[in-house]
Amino acid sequence: MTTSPEQTDLPVYPVARPSKCPYRPAAEHVQMREPGPMTKVRLYNGRTAWLVTGGAQARNVLSDYRRVSIRPYHGNYPLLNEEFEKVVDSGYADVLFGVDPPEHTRQRQMIMPSFTLRRTAKLRADIQRIVDEKLDDVERNGQPADLVKLFAQPVPSMVMSLLLGVPYEDHEEFETPAHKLFVPELAEQATVELGEYLDRLIQKKENSPGTGITGLLDDLIVDYLHKDALTRSELVHIAMAMLVAGTDTTTNVISLGTLALLDNPEQWEALRDDLSLVPAAVEEILRYVSLVEAFARVAVGDIDLGGHQIKEGEGILISCAGVNFDPATTPDPDKFDIRRPAKPSFSFSHGIHRCPGDNLARLELEIAFRTLVQRFPNLRPAIPVEEMGSNNNDGTLQRLYEFPVVW
Repeated sequence: MTTSPEQTDLPVYPVARPSKCPYRPAAEHVQMREPGPMTKVRLYNGRTAWLVTGGAQARNVLSDYRRVSIRPYHGNYPLLNEEFEKVVDSGYADVLFGVDPPEHTRQRQMIMPSFTLRRTAKLRADIQRIVDEKLDDVERNGQPADLVKLFAQPVPSMVMSLLLGVPYEDHEEFETPAHKLFVPELAEQATVELGEYLDRLIQKKENSPGTGITGLLDDLIVDYLHKDALTRSELVHIAMAMLVAGTDTTTNVISLGTLALLDNPEQWEALRDDLSLVPAAVEEILRYVSLVEAFARVAVGDIDLGGHQIKEGEGILISCAGVNFDPATTPDPDKFDIRRPAKPSFSFSHGIHRCPGDNLARLELEIAFRTLVQRFPNLRPAIPVEEMGSNNNDGTLQRLYEFPVVW
């Protein structure tokens, strides 16, 4: 496609995070909100999209499911890089966070009973056991220990396995393709591998109901699959979506949040000395890390918003950092401060596609950070922050590939 002269004058999006501070969005990203709550940006493929950075405008867009679509197959759906194109082509986004009502409504109603506050609270003891076990592994490993490999990665994976009824002893069968999903040249094959594993697991559960570890998958089989209210393909993709989304995000918040605390030692010390700060610390970490670059949508009708008109067919990116760093809602937003009054961040999105697992994620993070600071009060990075491997320039979920620590 050709790019018009006016398009080349637009700011390029996304903006790489600084290697010295991978746990927060770049200042240039946050500054994109200065011209106003909505602006046009240019993507890697030359296409343009609206970038929404104002809190009110963001919530308006995410609530307008009649004129705004989440389906990634619209021609102008704003993909952030080639990697996203491969993930979309793989079929990974064919359920839940890739479909509109009524499909989305039907699918979400099936899983939401497992993510209520009451159901989630019943997992507290199991999550605490898992966190304790993985921190035992960190200690047994000796110094330095990779906090990503030994703690941040296995804890969410084990929790989601427990919730879904996926045997954790199979973790290599689902973790390996799950990680490949976000490598462009491997995404399609990874989807096939993960889908085949989950299909085998579902068949096994059907053939031997009530045996082995049971969970949400078993409920969906009995309540929906066997009543022809859910196809096998849908069930496989729902399981895939929850397994990947429920592990990768929490892993990255644990590792990046720990780095943010340690790179601001007064914050680590405050948490260490006053564990009542843990809930507020979790919210501040979610806000400051702003893990998801943006929530992507496409207009399926004209929308007048913020003094601008979004035309039908135009792409929309709702900036997570733009909203989370909005001084209108967060005083002195550039400051990382776990003493702020606990206030839900924008990091789980808003509207009908708000993350269904936010209660579970918060519980995991609270237990993880509380226990980590208790067990390792003198924890510190073993190498300079800028030497840690991260993907600070590709616009996908921000992550640390390694996090060596000593104590």
